[in-house]
Amino acid sequence: MRIGILNSGGDCPGLNAVIHGVVGAAAKLGWEVVGFRDGFEGLLPPGDYMMLEPSDTIGILKLGGTILGTTNKGHFAAKLGKGDIAEVPADIVAKAKRTLDQLEIRALVVVGGDGSLTTGLQLYREGWPIIGVPKTIDNDLQATAMTFGFDSAVSTVVDGLDRLHTTAESHKRVMVLEVMGRHAGWIALWGGIAGGANVILLPEIPFDLAKVAEFIRQRDATGAHSTLVVVAEGACLPDGDMVTVDSNEGGQVRLGGIGDVVAHRLEELTGKDTRACTLGHLQRGGAPTALDRILGTRFGVMAVKLAEEGRFGRMVSYQAYHVDSVPIEEAVNKLRVVEADGEMVAAAKAIGISLGD
Repeated sequence: MRIGILNSGGDCPGLNAVIHGVVGAAAKLGWEVVGFRDGFEGLLPPGDYMMLEPSDTIGILKLGGTILGTTNKGHFAAKLGKGDIAEVPADIVAKAKRTLDQLEIRALVVVGGDGSLTTGLQLYREGWPIIGVPKTIDNDLQATAMTFGFDSAVSTVVDGLDRLHTTAESHKRVMVLEVMGRHAGWIALWGGIAGGANVILLPEIPFDLAKVAEFIRQRDATGAHSTLVVVAEGACLPDGDMVTVDSNEGGQVRLGGIGDVVAHRLEELTGKDTRACTLGHLQRGGAPTALDRILGTRFGVMAVKLAEEGRFGRMVSYQAYHVDSVPIEEAVNKLRVVEADGEMVAAAKAIGISLGD
C-alpha cells in the first residue's frame, strides 16, 4: 500500500505535525508514504515528490511551515472569492492523475482549507481516492470545532497585545492591532479577550467608529488613558467595503490596511495619538503550540485510518474533543462565523469590551 500527502493553500503551524502523524501511522501498517511538494502542483508531470520515512519526520513537530512546501496559486486554485468557485480544467486533472497512477498511489491525503478541499472534492467526484484534512488558522470551517494552527495564531496575537499594552500606557495612546480573519473573526475575538483588548472589531458585527471614539473618551474620563483595539482584516467599514491591497493572482482579493484606516479615523474623532500595527504573516509562522502539535498529529493518524477503511471523500473532523470524519461535501463552502448574539461575544461585552456596535 502506498499513499500520498500534500499541503495546499496557506501555511500554518501544525502542518508538519499532520505529516508526522500520517507517516508514523502508515509505517505501523507497513505502508509507504509519498509527499508531494508545493501542493497539487507536485502532481503535474514529471511529478515533484519525496518518499517519507519515519526518520524524515524526526524533529519536525516543533517546526512551523511544512517540509513539503505549499502554494495557494497555480493550476489548481479553486477559490476566486466568497462563494465563487472555478473547477480545475480536465486536461490538468488528467495529467495529475497519470502521476498518481504511475506511482500507484491508493489514497491521497489533502491538507488544506476551504479552497483546497473544494479542489479535493472535485477530484474525488472524478474518481480520485481523496481524504481531506482541514487547515485554516481562521478556524472558520463549520464541519470541525477547531483546526490546527488557530491556537498558535491566537497565541501570537496575545503576545503582540502584551507588548502593545506597555507602549500604549507609556504614551497614553490608542493602539490598533490588525489581525488575520477574512470572513470570520475568531482570531480577533479569542486573541482580543485573552490579550486584554478594550475594543474588538469583527467582520460579523457592523461597527460605528463614532461609538468606538465615544467609548475611548469614556475610558479617558475614568483614568484609563490608553486603549487597545483589535480589528480583523476582513472587518467591513461602515459603508460595507473591506480594505484591500490588490487582487491575488489566485483570484481572491488580498486584504490589508483596515488597521491603518481605523487608526486614522479614531485619531480624527478623539484627538488622541493613535498608532496601527499589522501582525500579518507573523500569525502563520513560528513553532506550533502544544495543542496544535497534538491536534495535527491526531488528524494525520485519523487520515490513515480512513485510508485503511477505504472511506474516501471524507474530511477529518474534530467535535466534542473527539476526532472523527465527515463527508467533504458537507465541509466545504460552509463557514463557521462568530455569532453576534453568541456566548463569547456576550462574555466579551460583560467584561467591558466594546465591539463597536
